Amino acid sequence: MKPSVRIEVYSPSRRESWDAFVRRSKNGTFLFFRDYMEYHGDRLVDHSLLLWDDKAELIALLPANRRGADLESHAGLTYGGFVTDERMKVPRMLEVFRRTLEFLRAEGFRRLVYKTVPSIYHRVPAEEDRYALFRCGARLYRRDVLTVAVPSRPVGFQERRRRSLKKAAAAGVTWGPSEDFDRFWAVLEDNLWTAHRVRPVHTAEEMRRLRAAFPDNIKLFCAFVGGEVVAGTVIYETETVAHVQYMASSERGRACGALDLIFAGLLTGKYRAKPYFDFGISTEDEGRRLNEGLIAFKEGFGGRAVVHDFYEIDLTRWASPSEGCAGGSRGVG
Repeated sequence: MKPSVRIEVYSPSRRESWDAFVRRSKNGTFLFFRDYMEYHGDRLVDHSLLLWDDKAELIALLPANRRGADLESHAGLTYGGFVTDERMKVPRMLEVFRRTLEFLRAEGFRRLVYKTVPSIYHRVPAEEDRYALFRCGARLYRRDVLTVAVPSRPVGFQERRRRSLKKAAAAGVTWGPSEDFDRFWAVLEDNLWTAHRVRPVHTAEEMRRLRAAFPDNIKLFCAFVGGEVVAGTVIYETETVAHVQYMASSERGRACGALDLIFAGLLTGKYRAKPYFDFGISTEDEGRRLNEGLIAFKEGFGGRAVVHDFYEIDLTRWASPSEGCAGGSRGVG
């Protein structure tokens, strides 16, 4: 009997079909376009999947990379998981998962690492995969906490943030859009190295290239004192979310509340009509440790919690049922 779902590993000949599906999907963003995914092609081995129905129509994508015997969805992206359109319903998603797990096991994979797309990025509800993960016995191994504000329904800034805004006004801080990634990156790299002994995931040159490829989605905003860049943030903008990809402030910027001025301006002006403003995560060690100082800063602008979940399925223990995913004792507890 012909299978109702056929799976194909991505190849460059499918670029047009891939990007067209992302555009019409209910939970895809510009991060899933091939031009974005491939900027780090030298670091990860792409093993993305396309899923077709029995009428040869594309029904789902899985942005993914191979790491040894693991398939990861996708280690180079902030979020991942199946990209689907409005035709995707729960019974079909159960079949998609079953066929995908069978395919991966036949290909020699031993584990699927699955990163969800947080619900705030969905244009139409798209949590069919969450139910299928449960039915397949997936194990929740990581949960990050995003701090998310709703600009149209502000909770209000805490008093400490309001005091910082007064400092910024007194110091003559100005802010606005910028293309000066080099000067902002100097501030960002100093912040990250001093606090955590790490470097940004992207280099300034990589971010300039991505900005050039996605000018409507990637924005840099900087704060200035006397022409000096003292703070800034890189925003990834999608249809429903303005996401803080990077933020940093110099010692001088921190002293005069420069970053507060930027975020207050974005929340009350530039992104006032955006459904969500996502400050990003404040968790470390796969969600097991909370940076309370960092999350307090973000919550001071009225942000509140949205969780981002990560799952794994041990393919050596998963038992394929005849229909859909079995869950229970057949999966990984």
